[in-house]
Amino acid sequence: MNTQEIIKNEDTFLIPTYKKMPVALVRGQGCYVWDADGNRYLDFYGGHCVTALGHCPPHVVHAIQKQSEQLLFYSNVVYNDTRAQAAQLLAEMAPLHRIFFCNSGTEAIETALKIARKSTGRNGIISTANGFHGRTLGSLAATWNPSYRTPFKEVLASAHYFAEFGNLESVASILDKKHDIAAVLLEPIQSIAGIVEGASDYFQGLRKLCDQHDVHLIFDEIQTGVGRTGTFSISEQFGIIPDMITLAKSLGSGIPVGALLLSDSLSDEVRYGDQGSTFGGGMIAMSAVIATLESIQHNGLMEQAPKIFDQIATAIQPLVRDVHGRGCLIGIRTETPSSELLPVLREHGVLAGGSADPHVMRLMPPLITKAEHISEFAEAFRNVVTTAHV
Repeated sequence: MNTQEIIKNEDTFLIPTYKKMPVALVRGQGCYVWDADGNRYLDFYGGHCVTALGHCPPHVVHAIQKQSEQLLFYSNVVYNDTRAQAAQLLAEMAPLHRIFFCNSGTEAIETALKIARKSTGRNGIISTANGFHGRTLGSLAATWNPSYRTPFKEVLASAHYFAEFGNLESVASILDKKHDIAAVLLEPIQSIAGIVEGASDYFQGLRKLCDQHDVHLIFDEIQTGVGRTGTFSISEQFGIIPDMITLAKSLGSGIPVGALLLSDSLSDEVRYGDQGSTFGGGMIAMSAVIATLESIQHNGLMEQAPKIFDQIATAIQPLVRDVHGRGCLIGIRTETPSSELLPVLREHGVLAGGSADPHVMRLMPPLITKAEHISEFAEAFRNVVTTAHV
């Protein structure tokens, strides 16, 4: 099928989700993807921040192929060597060492909220304005955007409170007034909001506040995790350890998988029957996790992330108002709305993303990005902005 046939079929038979780019991708390799008509694109979007190793990384592909010939699936009602290896490797790389494998980021968030509530006996959750945590009912209740929450307000869990991101006093005020708080949940970098960052002392202060009030600190690292910002967990850069960390997206290099990481003390409170997932920890997903983590660990890719950020910022800084973010999670602030720039950038062979801030374009390049890819992006971006005042 060509691009138009693919678009017609999807629009006919699938319910609407995202407003899609008018592109039908059929192949990917490294930093590039190709559409059904043979056009090549430099992919600095990564399918919602997923392809941290680029497309079809050989080590991951080989691992999946090998596992598919051995055992496609058995649930975690039995033990399995691939799952055991994935858990050990993840625990060795992450700052928390007890793990629950699931299928997606929103499922990891749901599990974290359940554990926080059960372990404390309290129901309140503090999350942050402009944060995003998922679309299932529990995670949706902690997501800021009213347009997502309002249609379901009658069935969403109660006792959710929103603090101002980056403002420690805003969190402290809620904790002082409300005595039902089980956890503080936040993205360390608010990606969809426009790559919004908090200062290190903010996160250090949150850790102290949570300890003082005996509530759990949960880092939603579905986008910042797995080395994308320069360390496996961005918490390492702040000198703190959350009680729970959620992972997904980059963890499986495109194979659906999520994980919740817990502290030893918190995991000791989990009992049989508290959690479950038929497909969580499945063999294909676990083989992808192993190969992804091995690739990141053995090739020094986490250390490349800050260098990639600096090179991209240097290449385009004269053309834009601001470049912010960390590692391979980058926001570009422009005068011209990104909704006007992105289609033109796509015509120049580059995929990037927008955000809730109309003037912030998001880049989520893979950790394998090289100087030649950055030069290619910078040239395309320069060509775009010559026709628009950014």
